[in-house]
Amino acid sequence: MTKKNSLSRRDFFTTTAVVGAVGTMGASVVFASCAPGAEKLVPITSLSGAYIPNLVDKAADGKPLKAGVIGCGGRGSGAAQNFLDAGPNLQIVALGDLFQDRIDDCRKGLKEKFNVEVPDNMCFTGFDAYKKVLAAGVDLVIIATPPVFRPTHFEAAVEAGKHAFLEKPICVDPVGARSIFATAKKAEAQGLCVVTGTQRRHQRSYVESFKQIQSGLIGEIVSGNVYWNQSMLWYRERKAEWTDMEFMVRDWVNWKWLSGDHIVEQHVHNLDVFTWFFGKKPVKAVGFGAKQRRLSGDQYDMFSVDYEYEGGVHVHSMCRQIDGCKNNVSEHLQGTKGAWSSNTMEITDLQGKVLWKFDNEKEKADFKQTNPYVLEHVDLVNHIRANTKINEAAETAVSCLTAVMGRQSAYTGAEVTWDEISNSTMTYLPEKLEIGPVDMSSYVVMIPGKPKEEKKA
Repeated sequence: MTKKNSLSRRDFFTTTAVVGAVGTMGASVVFASCAPGAEKLVPITSLSGAYIPNLVDKAADGKPLKAGVIGCGGRGSGAAQNFLDAGPNLQIVALGDLFQDRIDDCRKGLKEKFNVEVPDNMCFTGFDAYKKVLAAGVDLVIIATPPVFRPTHFEAAVEAGKHAFLEKPICVDPVGARSIFATAKKAEAQGLCVVTGTQRRHQRSYVESFKQIQSGLIGEIVSGNVYWNQSMLWYRERKAEWTDMEFMVRDWVNWKWLSGDHIVEQHVHNLDVFTWFFGKKPVKAVGFGAKQRRLSGDQYDMFSVDYEYEGGVHVHSMCRQIDGCKNNVSEHLQGTKGAWSSNTMEITDLQGKVLWKFDNEKEKADFKQTNPYVLEHVDLVNHIRANTKINEAAETAVSCLTAVMGRQSAYTGAEVTWDEISNSTMTYLPEKLEIGPVDMSSYVVMIPGKPKEEKKA
């Protein structure tokens, strides 16, 4: 029998403050540890200062919220639909993208699934389309353009007084990261709500795992492994009528200036999980990588990075996009008393005995909505309607900069420190943005180190 969620509005917006509490999900969803001595656990960090989302099925009702979408590609169109699925009285009223066909595809999906029609005069194209969306009477914006543009669009949204959903990654270089940090402070000062597309932070299995780990169930965290190894992503074959700029933007997941490379664009999810659970930032990184199979662009196919975090804790980061290889998308944390793996959502002791396990079937029985891509919008809408603060931008920027640090080490072969990368003047955003020719010779695959010197006789 499905249980109904009967939380009050006050309960809904209360963060969990008791270590080891099962939270709003109820004990039936989680197998709590009953091992001897479990009651003597020493918390890693008090949860009283941590944000624990209350992940109910639907956002609370309220006055209509009008959203505009900036970036109408696959993820932007998907996020728009996730937003509409999040609760009542939610509207998509404006669309902006560099290309008209992307807008047309987004409109078609909204019409077919939600019977939502966005009129022609509320659809905008060009590099300045974001400005027109922000001026279209919206309450919030869904920003899902290629990531290099995220800092610019976020800054404009906050200047316009709009709440924001920022798809990850939210920056691809140090200059962009510092912009995000500054804009996040402005958003907080203005009482604006900001949620980012690191959906694992709104996924019940991860949230419950976080709480158990913070309660001390695996002891002190001593190491970690994070992976995103998968087949090659999509690419675009260039059409004769496309200019250099149009080709690169349409093929953006293969160009490092647009995506940040896949260690930033995709693997940031896994790095974010460790940074979130551990609660500290990395100190330095040493990595390597290469391009072997990619059919387009100037990115690597693979990265392997050794991160050292504060306290001397090492994390092995591995990501790859090549067909025909062993795949693995997961995170693993090792503690002094046990270990956690996202593959199984289990915590085991040092002998391999299961101490705790998230029960997916119970979640499905107790909740109608289990999609974290929707739940992150539920959380955003509830905070907006309750006029309570949420701002995930700065934490996500730390995770993005962590990925950038690893990328630069792999590109150069050098050890890169947190201080070096966070103070770097590196920016990937071109000074001139227009649909036209580009000096393509400047976009090359990075080669680390230097050639071996020939030995003289």
